[in-house]
Amino acid sequence: MNFKTGDKVVVITGKDKGKEGSITKVLRADSKLIVSGVNVAKKHVKPNGQTAGSIVEVELPIHSSNVMIIDPKTKKASKIGHTTDKNGKKIRISKKSNSNLD
Repeated sequence: MNFKTGDKVVVITGKDKGKEGSITKVLRADSKLIVSGVNVAKKHVKPNGQTAGSIVEVELPIHSSNVMIIDPKTKKASKIGHTTDKNGKKIRISKKSNSNLD
């Protein structure tokens, strides 16, 4: 999986298709991401000694195949590619504009 925390992504399928957000957490073992403002559900929280009960909105994970990274130059969805820089270090690039993502 080629995504990192902080990447700007757009949802390409599902109920939140077209929404954009930044990645807040990457769950590599499950190939899932938590994206801000996407796949939001309401969770009922029981009251305890310190706080009252309430209904909280929680961002749930979304599969990495359902999002694409936003190209920094064209501001459109793009695939992620890999290449090496002049020092021999592996870097991520946007396939649409061939610009650096790191």
